[in-house]
Order: sequence, then C-alpha cells, then structure tokens
Amino acid sequence: MADARGLPAVWAPSLGPAASRGLCTDCGISRTAEPNRCGTACQFIKPDYPALEARVQGRPRDPAAGDELFFGPFRQMLRASLKSPLPDAQWTGIATRIAQRLLETGAVDAVLTMAPDPHDRWRPQPVLVTKPEGMAQVRGMRMGYAPLLALLEPAREMGFKRLAVIGIPCQVYALRAIEQELGLERLYVIGTPCSDNTTTERFHDFLALLAEDPDTIIYLEFRADYHVELRFTSGQVKEIPFLKLPISLLPPDFFPLTCRTCVDYTNVLSDITVGYMGGQGEQWLLVRNERGAELLELLGDEVKLAAPGSAGKRHSAVKGFLANVERAAGGLPLRRMPDWLRGIVGWLMPRIGPRGLEFARARVEMKAVETIVHLRREHPRRLHNMVPAHVWSLVAGYGLAPASGEQPGDRNSNT
Repeated sequence: MADARGLPAVWAPSLGPAASRGLCTDCGISRTAEPNRCGTACQFIKPDYPALEARVQGRPRDPAAGDELFFGPFRQMLRASLKSPLPDAQWTGIATRIAQRLLETGAVDAVLTMAPDPHDRWRPQPVLVTKPEGMAQVRGMRMGYAPLLALLEPAREMGFKRLAVIGIPCQVYALRAIEQELGLERLYVIGTPCSDNTTTERFHDFLALLAEDPDTIIYLEFRADYHVELRFTSGQVKEIPFLKLPISLLPPDFFPLTCRTCVDYTNVLSDITVGYMGGQGEQWLLVRNERGAELLELLGDEVKLAAPGSAGKRHSAVKGFLANVERAAGGLPLRRMPDWLRGIVGWLMPRIGPRGLEFARARVEMKAVETIVHLRREHPRRLHNMVPAHVWSLVAGYGLAPASGEQPGDRNSNT
C-alpha cells in the first residue's frame, strides 16, 4: 500500500557512499550533502553532552539526583511491557508500538528506523515508514552499521516536516547536534540503549559458534538474567548463560573501537529510552522530557507499568570486568573459568549478582571503564575530548582517575 505521495508503507531510498573516517559508526551524516558536519555532530570527535542535555532535556544531568549520574536526565523510570506483545518484536514491542501510534494519530509524516535487509534478516537497512501497518516489517533486532540519518535528506525532499526517529546513541547524538538545522515542525526521538555493535559478517560468525544451524536463528537477546535467548524457525528456544558464551573464541576486534569507547550507553538525548537493562524480564523505560511523556501516553492502557526493582551488588562484577578489559587491552588472553565452575557461577549470578537497576548501573560503569582503558591504549590524545566529566565520576570507585591532559578542556593530552 502506498501513501498519498506514492510511497510504499516502508521505503528504502538509495544512499550515497560513506566517507572514510576513523572511529566512525556510519550514522549517515557523512552520506549527506554536507558530510563536513561530522566534525561537530559526531560523538567520537568532540562531544558536548552537558550542552546538548541542557538543550534537549532542559538541563544537564544532576549527579546528586538519584540515578542521573548513570542514566542521564529523566523525569520517570519504569518497568513496562505491552499487555499484548507484538509478534516477532524484540521483548514485547514497545518502541515499535509507540512509532505505530504516532503514525496512526497523524502526529508524524514518517518514522526513520531499521528494517531487515531483503537478503539477510540480521543486516540493518534504513527505511522511512509512512503507514502504521509498515511498522510490522521493522520489528526485531538487527546487527551492523546502518546510515540512518542519511534518510533525513530524502524525507525533507518529500516534504515531511514531522518525523519520528528510532535510533541508537551514536545516531541520536548526531541527530540532536544538527536538529536545529533541519527545519522540522516536530521531531520525536525514541532511543534504544546500545549493547555493542559489530559488522553483520562478524555477527554471523558469532551465531555460528552458538548453534549448529545458525541460519535458522531468528531471534537473539542478551537478557538481564545473565542469559542469551535464541529462537529458531522450528519454534525451539535456547537459553545460554553468559558464562558459557564462546567470547574467548572471538577476535580481539570483534567489537570495533567505537563500541568499546562509547560513553552513552543509555541514549540520554532521546525523548524516551526503551531498553531492557533495568527491566528484570520486562522492558525498561526512561521518560526524559515532555515529549517522552507524550509518547508513553500514546500507549494508554495497552501497557503495563510498574516501578523498577534493584538487588545485588555491582562492585565486584565491575571490578572483575575491569581486570579482564585491562588484560585484553594489553594483548593478554582473557582468564578462562574452569568448565566445572561455570555451571555453578552461572546458576548463582541471576540470584546474587546485580539485578534490575543495579544491573543497569553495573553495565554503565563497565562501559565507562572500558572506554578509559581502550582510549588510553589506542587513542590517548582523544581522551580529553571524548570522555565527559561524569564518566570520570563513574570510574572513580575502581581506581581510575584522570591523568594530566585527560580531562575535558585540558589543552595538553597524553602522547
């Protein structure tokens, strides 16, 4: 079905080539008519989170206000699930349903998001969705680089003035950095936390380590109960404890340096963040501003809401993660737990390890220590530009402190 402009419900316009840049996740800006905007829009060059948080959310994060040090500014934090989960959606499909409601109510002309490539269900393909029924084609998780923001220009050429964007943090940062240049009447940003990315080809290698028939895997999710869930075309469901994942068999650069040095795990510049880390088996919502509250209200009584829980202690888990990252960054192999112990620890972790919000705090701190360790080794001159002040606060309890030249605003950096 096509809309009044003659577009199909889901449209994938052709895109130009990406510019060759270091520390790039191909958000799409380099494929536009103004690729030089990368210099001010990229979160891996010289991000200014306090300024953008103040503009988008009305104020920068307040480290003394609850969990804002970890998760950025928010008005409300919730555990949530759709009462009637959408088929083929990741979790219950809250992000998909919000975008669908925006189209149903006429609040937006189109939604910029990802669909599966026609030839590979795991490869992301940026699309413009112009009809509510088109959202059914974009459900689920993709893995790989995807130039989502390159679609801003086709959208403008079609006369779209009211847009919604579903994006990961590196895409959303760049979007917010150029937002005032877009001339939009309305923009809604539905953000998802990023749980690390890799190329689609590398992801297929990972799937091949998880199952004898990787081509039949249709769903993968890293759950907050320390298990990876796989679903197959046969209907079979397989759960693998984190400790039994074949991480040691992956190449050192399986996750690119961009993902190992990302300081925005929770998508702080979105209107609403829809994730899993603090959900304890359900989804986790951070309503960040008035538009985020408007998006949640679109779901009405379709969604079940509750306060998030928190249990366990994160310090030892983060400390152990830091030790492994330091070994890996130094070229040493990861410490491998004896097989006989893996089952015992795998059983204990969901019961005594950090859960709920404590799990989410742990993951944010892990990303912070990972960023510091890898930048110090591979790009020490970038530390003072790429690492915001709040990240140093997150790692302070683990023996990491900024050296001379490493803090924001320092003119001299390490060599």
